[in-house]
Amino acid sequence: MLRRLLMIVAVAIVSLAMQGGVVKLAILSDVHVSPGNANEGKLREAVAEINATDVDAVMMTGDLTNEGSDVQLRNIKGILDGITAHPLYVIPGNHENNWSQSACKTFNDLWGSDRFVFTVDDLVVVGMNCGPFMKMGDGHIKQEDLLWLDNTLNAMVKPGMQVLSVNHYPILNDLDNYRAYVDILKKYPVITHQCGHYHRWRLYETDGINGVIVRALDMGGGNYGYTLMTIDLDRQWIEVYNKVIGKDPEVMFSYRINTDYYTPALPEEHYQVPSGFTIERIVADNASIFTRLGIDDKNIYFGNSLGYCKAVDKQSGALRWQYKTGAMLFSRPAVSDRYVVLPTSDKRLIWLDKKTGKARWQHDADGPYVADGVVNNGILYQGGYKTFQAWDVKRHRLLWQYNDINNYCQAAPVVDGNDVIFGAWDTHLRSLNRRTGTLNWQWNNGKDANLYSPGNVVPVVTPDRVIIVAPDRVTTAIDRRDGTQLWREKNENKVRESLGHSADGKVAYAKTMDGTLVAMSTGEKYELLWSVDLGFGYEHAPCIVLERDGHIYCGSRRGMLAVVNARTHELEFTYRLGTSEVNGFEVDPTTGDIYCSLIEGTIWRITHR
Repeated sequence: MLRRLLMIVAVAIVSLAMQGGVVKLAILSDVHVSPGNANEGKLREAVAEINATDVDAVMMTGDLTNEGSDVQLRNIKGILDGITAHPLYVIPGNHENNWSQSACKTFNDLWGSDRFVFTVDDLVVVGMNCGPFMKMGDGHIKQEDLLWLDNTLNAMVKPGMQVLSVNHYPILNDLDNYRAYVDILKKYPVITHQCGHYHRWRLYETDGINGVIVRALDMGGGNYGYTLMTIDLDRQWIEVYNKVIGKDPEVMFSYRINTDYYTPALPEEHYQVPSGFTIERIVADNASIFTRLGIDDKNIYFGNSLGYCKAVDKQSGALRWQYKTGAMLFSRPAVSDRYVVLPTSDKRLIWLDKKTGKARWQHDADGPYVADGVVNNGILYQGGYKTFQAWDVKRHRLLWQYNDINNYCQAAPVVDGNDVIFGAWDTHLRSLNRRTGTLNWQWNNGKDANLYSPGNVVPVVTPDRVIIVAPDRVTTAIDRRDGTQLWREKNENKVRESLGHSADGKVAYAKTMDGTLVAMSTGEKYELLWSVDLGFGYEHAPCIVLERDGHIYCGSRRGMLAVVNARTHELEFTYRLGTSEVNGFEVDPTTGDIYCSLIEGTIWRITHR
C-alpha cells in the first residue's frame, strides 16, 4: 500500500513537471563501463529510455570508465552518442583523471572540453572537472577553471536567472580548494550542487549551498538506473527521482531552493615554527602545479596546468623564462648542465636551453610522459608510456629503450650502482641493467588489477633490498639481486604510495592512510621500529618522505607540512602551507634548503640552520 502511494505521488509530481517554468534533467553518473561488462549493456538500455523522455538535457557527471584508457573512453563515447533526442553534456570523474592513459587528453579530444555551460529558460547549468589529476589526491579545481567559472557566470547570469552547479565530487571534504570554489558560487544565485562519486543517495550542505549526491548506474542487487531532476523555477522547488531501468520513477528528495547563504567562522590556526626553521612562499603561480621541482644553483623549474614550463629565480621567485607546451604538465623537469629536459603529456621530450628556455631539440614519443626522470652522470633515465628510456642528454642520443611495459610509468626511478629500479601501472616493479637496459628481474604483488600497481612510488633501495609500498596498502621487501620477495607486512599499517628512507638506508619511512609516519627496518625481516601521529587524519597523498639533517619532512593531501625529529621520533611541528596536496620535497644541491610545490600553484622554501 505504501509503495503504491509513493508511486501515485511520484506520478503526480512528474505531471506537475510537465507544466511551464520547470527544467527537467536526466543525470547519468558513475557508470563505470568497460567493453563487454554488465554495465555496458545496462547503459545502452538507459540511453534508450532517456531518448524516450521529454527532458531538456542529459548530463553525464563523471566516472564513465574504470581506468580512463583510450579504448574504454572511445567505447563509451559510442554508447553516449546514442543519446540523440536531447543535448548531452559530459565531464570526467576521478577514474578518467587519475589513471588516464593519455594524461587526460583523450577525454577532451572526444568531448571537446572537460567543462560545460548551458541554459534552459532562466537556469544556467555549469559543470567542470575537479580531478584528481594523474595521481591519488583530493578533488581539485584548477586555478584557470576557477577564473573561467567566475567570468562565465558573471557574463551569463542576468537578473532573475539561477544557477545549478555540477561536479563529480561533493564540495565539502572532497575538494581541497572548496573554499575558493564556494566563494565564487556564492556570488551568484546557486540553487544546488549536483554530483556523484559515492554510489549512494545523499543530501548535504556546504556554507549554505545545498548539495545532492545521485545514484550510480549499478547500485547492486540488480538495481540499474539513473537520476531524473526537475527544477521548478516558479515554485522554487527541486525534486530528485530514482529511475530504475524499466520501472516508474520514485521520489528520493524534494526540497526548496535556497540561495540565502551564510559564512561559517573559520577556526583559528596557530603554528609555532621552532627556532632555526624558516618557511617562505616564493611563488604563487596563475595556474595549478602538478609537478615536482627541478633545482640548480640559480633556478627552480616546474610545469603547470596551462602547459607552461617555467624557470624562476630560487631566491626571489622572479620569472626568468617560460615555454608553452600543448597540454597539462605532470612530470618534473629534468635538470642537466646545459639543458632542462621536459617530459610532456603531449608526447614529447623537449630539450630546453637552461639560460633562455628556447627549445633546442625534441623527441616525439608514442604516448604521454607523466613520469619524473632522473639525470645521473649526464644520462637521463626516463619512464614513458609502455617504455623506459636512457638518453645521453648532451648529445640528444637514445642509448637504449626497454619496451616490455604494458602501461605508463609515473614516479621517478632509483638509479644505483648498475641498476635502474622503477614501478609502472601494469602491476610490476622492475630492475634494469643501467648500461644496456636489459631486464634483471620483475616483481608482481600477485594481483591482476592495474590500480594496485607500485606505479607511483619511489622505491627505497639498499645494497641488498628494495622496499616499496603500493595501493594494495602493504609494504614489501624484495631481494635486489634476483627480485624474489623477502617479506610483506600484513596490511597492519595501511600504507599507500608515500615512502622515504633514513640517511644511512637502514630505515624506511612510510606515511599511512590514517596520517601516521611509520619507521620500518630495511633488514631481512619485517620490523616496525616506531611510529608517530602526524596530525593529518585521513591521508593518501603520494608525496615522498624526506629525511634531511636529522629532520623528517612529510606533506599531506591538504597542504600540511609535518616535521619529525629523526633522533627522538617526536613530532616537532606542523605548518599549513595551503589547502591542496604537497607534490613532493626537493633538496637544493647548493644550499641544502628544501623546496616543495602545492597543487594550488605555490612553491615554498624551508630553511633550517
